[in-house]
Amino acid sequence: MPEKPKATGTKKTAKKASTAKAPKRTAKAKAGKATATAEAPMSKVRVRQVRSGIGHARTFRRTLTALGLKHHQAEVVLPDSPSVRGMLFKVRHLVRVTPEEV
Repeated sequence: MPEKPKATGTKKTAKKASTAKAPKRTAKAKAGKATATAEAPMSKVRVRQVRSGIGHARTFRRTLTALGLKHHQAEVVLPDSPSVRGMLFKVRHLVRVTPEEV
């Protein structure tokens, strides 16, 4: 009886089940959204760095940089969006946030 060659670790794995992708947006849908955002201006917040990032975790310093705060007492005006709110929550002990009139 002839011997079968042994597998050398090149076993093929089964493909993953394909997941349904979200349908692509058409140009008409994109245009509709653009007009909706143009009508409702986004509110803004003024952010002032009141404490230094020195001595704090690197993630806090990187978040301050991502917000556009380069040094102590710097001020920036940012859109009031969920992503900005999340960054502000992370460094809330280093900054002062006030609403900005549009």
